[in-house]
Amino acid sequence: MDREQALKLVKEKIKNKNLVSHCLAVEAIMRRLAEELNERDGSSGFDEDKWAITGLVHDIDYDQTAKEPDKHSLIGAEVLKDLGFTDDIVYAVKVHNQMHGLPFKNDLDKALYAADPISGLIVAAALIRPEKKLNAVNAASVLKRFGEKAFARGANREQIMACEELGINLEDFIKIALESMQKIDKELGL
Repeated sequence: MDREQALKLVKEKIKNKNLVSHCLAVEAIMRRLAEELNERDGSSGFDEDKWAITGLVHDIDYDQTAKEPDKHSLIGAEVLKDLGFTDDIVYAVKVHNQMHGLPFKNDLDKALYAADPISGLIVAAALIRPEKKLNAVNAASVLKRFGEKAFARGANREQIMACEELGINLEDFIKIALESMQKIDKELGL
């Protein structure tokens, strides 16, 4: 499935505009993480398109499971499997919900797990600014907010710290995520 088809699927399955924007943000972060890991590794072993599509479709079942968080990502993984997505994408989607406690099998799993909540923290950091724009946010302010437990409580800090399992420290991870989202700020409406 290419990006256009995946986006169409997301828009069919997810009716909440903010959640679609979240999926777009995670898509951008995942693409940039694959690029970063390829640069560090000196290879092209991290498939940027695959990583991006994984981020795009990761919450495909959210509308269906909103009142049953214990089923979130399990149903989504089944939907994606039935649609012919590769096993690694299906598993990454399944493992991104920390509620299931599934082990990471590879860097794709770790990246999605960390990218999901960092997007929410960054959006929250933008929304408290008078401009309510991503371009008004800098990585230092997001890092500061990361340490404030009461700020954006839904952005699981422990989950975000999985970035270190990719060999990326928190500060660099925030920069990567923020810059990724700033590049698509119009699409995100921020």
